[in-house]
Amino acid sequence: MDKKQTRMKRALKLRSKIKKLSATRLSIHKTSQHIYAQVISEDGSATLASASTTQAEIKASLKNTGNIKAAAEVGKFIAQKAIAAGVTEVAFDRSGFKYHGRVKALADAAREAGLKF
Repeated sequence: MDKKQTRMKRALKLRSKIKKLSATRLSIHKTSQHIYAQVISEDGSATLASASTTQAEIKASLKNTGNIKAAAEVGKFIAQKAIAAGVTEVAFDRSGFKYHGRVKALADAAREAGLKF
């Protein structure tokens, strides 16, 4: 199996566990240049909040969008938007990405801003 297939297999296992919990989930996706985050409803039918390094208000405050500092900014922003939408507790869906670097920075920043995992 190649790298992407392994990641997708991890993501499938993680999402099946989250589905059994029937919890609102904070889903992330990362590329080499950007990181994206969404808060998705329990049934998966609606996106309650979203943030990414491609948004003007986040991109303006960053020199580089593909680093840990940028991920932390997205984490703070998504937590603020989720709390404004009435969501305080989420399940963290890391989409099969390993929990270190930018993924960890985003999660830690979201926790500090008030989201509970």
